[in-house]
Amino acid sequence: VFFLLSPLPSLPENKILVSQRPLLTVANKTATLVCNYTYNGTGKEFRASLHKGTDSAVEVCFISWNTTKTSSNSNKEFNCQGIHDKDRVIFSLWNMSASQTDIYFCKIEVMYPPPYVYNEKSNGTVIHVKETPIQTQPQSEIPLWIMVAVTGVLAFYSMLITAVFINYWQKSKKNMYHQSDYMNMTPRHPPYQKNKGYPSYAPTRDYTAYRS
Repeated sequence: VFFLLSPLPSLPENKILVSQRPLLTVANKTATLVCNYTYNGTGKEFRASLHKGTDSAVEVCFISWNTTKTSSNSNKEFNCQGIHDKDRVIFSLWNMSASQTDIYFCKIEVMYPPPYVYNEKSNGTVIHVKETPIQTQPQSEIPLWIMVAVTGVLAFYSMLITAVFINYWQKSKKNMYHQSDYMNMTPRHPPYQKNKGYPSYAPTRDYTAYRS
């Protein structure tokens, strides 16, 4: 969206007037702030800087130029670069965070030749940096064949463990049976006494004890 700016009024010699758009909304962490200025003096060396806060206490970045070269620098807390283009300075900011939402002012200075001149404080530009929502990666569903394979492996190991346990239990039971075996010590009758009506398990009586 472009805003039409009214022409800057005519200025007396060695005066600078700066114009900025009032609001800049940032949705993709990147902002481009254009500082339009008017100067009718004879300066040959200039410096343009971008300041943050109502008191302009923080210098975000700056650019200086003359007839032969241009140099720029940025505050370590910001990603900012300035470009001079005729009667305007373009400040590009990137990787901005919501905490950097504030009002920003452009300052244009004539460094050489004397006298030193700079613009009166403009109305500034409010840069509103929107908070970027955190996008979470959707968890991928486990394929059906993997679930079937895992279930089959678990079932196989369960059956194997059960078979080993049963085999161990049977061997233990057999060993316990052999250890508790005993011999039957009940006396038995001779074969010729089985017809006398005595049970096979009854002991033989000694009738001589009853004779007088």
